[in-house]
Amino acid sequence: MKQLRQIISSFSEEQQQGFLLFLEKRNKRTDTKNILLFKLAQKGETSTEQICYELYGAHKREAFYTLKQRLYDSLIDFIAHTKIQGENSVDMLLIKYILAARDFLFHQNYKAAFKILDKAEIIAKEHQLFPILNEIYHTKIQYAHTYTAIDFNEVIYSFKENQKHLFLEEELNIVYAKVRQTLKTNQNKHRIDFQSLIDTLFEEHHINLAQDLSFKSLYQLIAILNISAFIHNDYVKTEQFLINTYQILKDKKGKEKQVFYHIRVLYLIANTLLRNKKFKESLEYLEIMHAYMLLNKGKYYHSFYINYALLVALNNNYSNQQTKAIQLLETVLKKKHSDVKALLEIQLSLVTFYFQTNEFKKALHLCAKLHHSDQWYIDKMGIEWTVKKNLIEILLHLELQNIDLFESRLLSFKRKYVQFLQEINQERVIVFLKLVEQYYKNPSLVTTSSFFNQVENSFEFVGAKQEDIFVMSFYAWLKSKMIQRPIYDVTLALIEEVQLQHTN
Repeated sequence: MKQLRQIISSFSEEQQQGFLLFLEKRNKRTDTKNILLFKLAQKGETSTEQICYELYGAHKREAFYTLKQRLYDSLIDFIAHTKIQGENSVDMLLIKYILAARDFLFHQNYKAAFKILDKAEIIAKEHQLFPILNEIYHTKIQYAHTYTAIDFNEVIYSFKENQKHLFLEEELNIVYAKVRQTLKTNQNKHRIDFQSLIDTLFEEHHINLAQDLSFKSLYQLIAILNISAFIHNDYVKTEQFLINTYQILKDKKGKEKQVFYHIRVLYLIANTLLRNKKFKESLEYLEIMHAYMLLNKGKYYHSFYINYALLVALNNNYSNQQTKAIQLLETVLKKKHSDVKALLEIQLSLVTFYFQTNEFKKALHLCAKLHHSDQWYIDKMGIEWTVKKNLIEILLHLELQNIDLFESRLLSFKRKYVQFLQEINQERVIVFLKLVEQYYKNPSLVTTSSFFNQVENSFEFVGAKQEDIFVMSFYAWLKSKMIQRPIYDVTLALIEEVQLQHTN
């Protein structure tokens, strides 16, 4: 039952209702007990004996295990069905085109089939989907004898050229896997020289950076490096590699056909510069990103706008333009968007902005809209994001003197996350909460020299160039209490201190 409960607990209420409807439509007999078993699993029932009694009124283990397996299979079918139904990606679209073309070919409607394949080929080339192109060319070659309008030699040439790209992509995939493995092995050890690692791996796999790397492959590489940067709170070391590699690629022939990944690369560079508190430079890359978003009649504009707006707002907020940042995010939230992750990032960022400007009620009201369980947010956003959400909620309840809620949320946080924070060497979050508790119990204590000394000795903190900007925002709240100044002013002062270090 453990595996069943894990799957069911990962479902939202809407998904659970959807699955019940899915079962009802499938059930051909009225005595099927799969719905009852699902509801028992929902409740968290674990005793096999109790479940058998609820289902059959007797201890029928064999029947129970058969029913459990059928319910598990139905869950897998439901997940696959809903994912396919909700999949609007280019990959899925092209797979549908290929299947439709093959159906037309089977029914000897050759002209319509090749017209669809031509359309699929154009889209697949634009997105550099080499495995799908391989299927398209394979189908064209297989049925070339049925369609005289096709240039057979040209298709063969395109097929062989695509095979080279496909092989290179596989080599790059091996490189990515090795980078990930190296990062995983060294996660809690020393930091890695990315440039040296990439140079070594590229040489080992005979990959030429200037000739072989595309915006798609650079995006994949940056995405991996960003994982390490996030783990170590060190975007400084990745910055130069990203910018240097981008400079090599930006003038490369054919870049106009890689707009989708070009935009993604620009976003990741802008995000890295934001993390390094280089707000002016980050905004400059966002301007370039915006220009590419407008290309091809704004084809990718709506796909990227919400992420673009978030980075612009964050840069503005930490550049003493908070009103502008708040207005931008408030405007974005008024419209419907399908990108749940980006919307959650925007909501939490706006909660932070309100918090920094002492609009605690406004911040808590928005925070209350984040009403899913912690597990749901961990699955969607990751545990680090969920920890930040919980921390700011604790501070908001403290500021608004919601003492019962403050104490219960604090206790819940310790129970859920202290072990995790210790495992990832983030004990300073635990230390921070202890200091918050001291302030709660005795607010006047924070202005004393003894508390100042305690904070100074507790944190290996501000002054490190790689310090996470959001961690600084939490520390700014504590320091604002210590020096009796507004949170936002203290936040900007801390950032300015770090920016000065960049110039030294």
